[in-house]
Amino acid sequence: MYNNKIVMEDMVTIFKQSSNLEKFKNKNILITGANGMLAAYCMYFLMFLNDNKNMNIKIFALVRNVNKLKENTNYDERNDIIPIVQDVNEKIKISENVDYIIHMASNANPKSITEKPVEIINSNVLGTLNVLELAKEKNAKLFFPSTREIYGKVDDSIKKIKETDMGVLDNTQLRSCYPESKKMAENLIISYAYQYGIKYKIARIAHVYGPGMNISNDGRIMSDLIGNAVKNENIILKSKGEDIRAFCYVTDAINGLLKIILNDNENEIYNLSNETEEIKVVDLAYLIKELLNNKVDVVFNIKENNNEYVKFKRTMLDTTKLEGIGWNPSTNLKSGIKRTIEYFKLL
Repeated sequence: MYNNKIVMEDMVTIFKQSSNLEKFKNKNILITGANGMLAAYCMYFLMFLNDNKNMNIKIFALVRNVNKLKENTNYDERNDIIPIVQDVNEKIKISENVDYIIHMASNANPKSITEKPVEIINSNVLGTLNVLELAKEKNAKLFFPSTREIYGKVDDSIKKIKETDMGVLDNTQLRSCYPESKKMAENLIISYAYQYGIKYKIARIAHVYGPGMNISNDGRIMSDLIGNAVKNENIILKSKGEDIRAFCYVTDAINGLLKIILNDNENEIYNLSNETEEIKVVDLAYLIKELLNNKVDVVFNIKENNNEYVKFKRTMLDTTKLEGIGWNPSTNLKSGIKRTIEYFKLL
């Protein structure tokens, strides 16, 4: 929620780390999927700019759940947020000018990926087509958050994945619905840029967490462990926890997105990942236990046929290109988790 103490502190942090924000002044900006964590933080920051810097930004918030939007923003008490209540798979109609589109409408929830793969594909492909048609009509600049998963399995000789590297995905696997449709969305954007002159930026993002994340039966490891912590439940691991991850706190992710959106280079793709603190899942669980002052236990509930989301070895993303336009993560893992838990405790 916008007025949450942790969120407000995060907005200040993002502002201090940002530049070229004057480009947003007096602009109309569409955010699709505006109730999601990253999208909501983008929206909150634009609200923050209006409230504190008189930016006069008009925010079009495309959502399916208008009640959640009201809960997050109190938009009915403001004059800078215009709800657009619809599915992104439907044609988007806005009578006014649109300067920027931040296209966040997508579902990365592993539970949904396995239960509703067709819906996942539709939002990433049909939804992106609808957004592109609007961008073409309005001559709007498009930002699209993709995923590190589009790289699939890369060659073992690659130690850090660059934006130009390519891997392999097994399109016969049900779980490939998400990365394959994200790849198609990227290609649609690039095709519209070639054929119609659309201006775009793409970020391939990995493992973002923070306030506003889904902590209810999500299926992603950080979400599930934070969910346990917030409810003061034992932290449950469904494997030995030997897999390695690297997590990016939401303020660092938003700072990266802003660097990408507001820099002068057009039609570019960037990796966005905090690779400074790799951690085993089991160590993550014990770190959260420590932050809760050992009031809960780490419990192993290992299933023989545990269906891991990613079945191949993790390879780090190379963020040199993003660092080249001024980005570096600043929130360490311990601080980020502590802030996330506190956010939910304040709700």
